[in-house]
Amino acid sequence: MKKIIAAIALLGLSAGSFAQNVNKRIKQTDVLCIIKTLSADDMEGRATFTPGIEKAARFIEGEYKKIGLKPMVGDSGYRQNFTMIKTAPVKEEVSINGVSISRDNIAAVGGESFTWSTAADAEVVKETPDKDLTKDFYGYLRSGKKLLVLVDPKFSDLFNKIQSRYKGGNVSFKDNVKPDKRTVVFVLGAYDDVKSFTVNYEVKSQELPLFNVAGIIPGKTKPDEYVVFGGHYDHLGILKPMDGDSIANGADDDASGTTAVITLAKYYMKLNNNARTLIFVAFTAEEIGEFGSQYFAKKVEPDKVVAMFNIEMIGKPSKFGQNSAFITGYERSDFGKILQKNLTGTAFKFYPDPYPEQDLFYRSDNASLARVGVPAHTISTDQIDIDKLYHTVKDELSTLDVGNITSTIRAIALSSRTIVSGQDTPTRVAKLER
Repeated sequence: MKKIIAAIALLGLSAGSFAQNVNKRIKQTDVLCIIKTLSADDMEGRATFTPGIEKAARFIEGEYKKIGLKPMVGDSGYRQNFTMIKTAPVKEEVSINGVSISRDNIAAVGGESFTWSTAADAEVVKETPDKDLTKDFYGYLRSGKKLLVLVDPKFSDLFNKIQSRYKGGNVSFKDNVKPDKRTVVFVLGAYDDVKSFTVNYEVKSQELPLFNVAGIIPGKTKPDEYVVFGGHYDHLGILKPMDGDSIANGADDDASGTTAVITLAKYYMKLNNNARTLIFVAFTAEEIGEFGSQYFAKKVEPDKVVAMFNIEMIGKPSKFGQNSAFITGYERSDFGKILQKNLTGTAFKFYPDPYPEQDLFYRSDNASLARVGVPAHTISTDQIDIDKLYHTVKDELSTLDVGNITSTIRAIALSSRTIVSGQDTPTRVAKLER
């Protein structure tokens, strides 16, 4: 019994010493400095293909250089460059029962020009007031069907967000890495009986560059085994003005996650004792289709990636209160159990995703690696079901709890240590079909 008590006491001492180390090395003042820069107005909302995201990339590169990260093998610098095909709409015309629809009430998603004029061309779907457009929206995009979705005016706010997101067009990989075959047209309005419809959608295509920003700390004893810490640094850019403000700063989504990636890179570089190679990556183009992480998943050898910590929206306390976060896809591997074991003796706790109806496991960059079998999970604290600032110009630093961001980063540092050290290896997830 004395030996057991001594062992428990030693475990508590060990956890306590690690926690003290994390608290000393991860400082809230440093966290605030990083997220303040990333979410500032001069970043212009960090939209893909804009000067704002270029400025954000340069800032992240500068932080990586100061930390001393090395580029990924095969890259000359921290940028992981690739080319996308952007197709911008030049014509969006819809008529229903012979009546033309205002372009303000049309939101089209398509990578190619198309024309519909009969029921054989597309299926008509009604998004009635009793449905959940937030959930159904992603199902429509993934269905592979040609759909004309009639959206009840009840969902006008969400429709406006969809329209803002896709008004600039769509993107797909060059060389058909993953061509965009989505063909969905959303129309806002109440329609009892659709007897006829026509749709004319024309696009213009151009090649544009994109880039993840990635750096590594080579592993000391297991360099061919990788642990990925990621978050996306893009956001929505400039939206319709709200109370005189049009910049969607994306402070929580996902400057908070990118801040965590940079902070963890700094922390592990100071420790300098990682057995496995650590990859720190700021993904681009998450908001328009997770294209940055999809490209990353093609470039890294997935069988060598033992775990991915995707960090997304940690700027506010979770529904479970202070010192807590949730993990998407918790049941898909023992990743979460390993993390919680490493937090024994602390106040912090990880929970399974409380929002299964939101389909969050598929809505962030972890999905790109999970599709190829990596134990890739998102860590978040956002109360997504009631977050009224999500994807609005009100997602600003002033609305966040920097203490919550700091405590979550510290918990990730503490809980990841046995995976980083090579002691624990999460079970693989089943490769995903979507």
